[in-house]
Amino acid sequence: MQVPTLIRIGSALSGLLLVLFLVVHLAGLLPALIAPVQFEHYATALHHQPWLPILEFCLAATTAVHLSFTVAKTLRNLGAGNTAALRSRRGQMLEAVASRGKVAAGVVTLGFLALHLQQLRWPRPADGLERQVLQQMLTQPISLVVYAAGSLAIGLHLLHGAEAAHRNLGLLTPANGSSIRFFGGLLASGIGGGFLLISLGLALGGLA
Repeated sequence: MQVPTLIRIGSALSGLLLVLFLVVHLAGLLPALIAPVQFEHYATALHHQPWLPILEFCLAATTAVHLSFTVAKTLRNLGAGNTAALRSRRGQMLEAVASRGKVAAGVVTLGFLALHLQQLRWPRPADGLERQVLQQMLTQPISLVVYAAGSLAIGLHLLHGAEAAHRNLGLLTPANGSSIRFFGGLLASGIGGGFLLISLGLALGGLA
């Protein structure tokens, strides 16, 4: 397999695995907003699973692979002289912003991830205090701004990545392009909006 093809496929597959994690993570966080007791039971049970460190290692490795392939792809594009400003062929402003700002969105997402891990994973809150610690963090204006920016950046990154991943895998065609963009937009808005809703909801005291 040629290097450019490997980079494209590696970037797409690692990105899709990260999307799967985001969906599962979002589903696990929703009870924090509407069912705090159930959320704490879930969080405590999850943190005591013997396979969790293995899963976290695999997730970190997948993130590193995706980042490496994305950087390699960007450098190859720049080396090939692809420095022209990107424009949306569909005339849609949001998709154009997502394409032009994919690097910035990635940087913001990494910054949010670093803060999130520092606050909630190094070290982890004690059993039964996950929601309380998260809520305390989100009452701090700086943390709330970072979490909100991270949620929006994830949404924009997914808006661009859904189409890009299908293109890199050779699955994007004129016949299915509109459907892929439509469902990609739904996925991006659902995940990005979901994380934003949870952050704002907890900062305001939750719904339960």
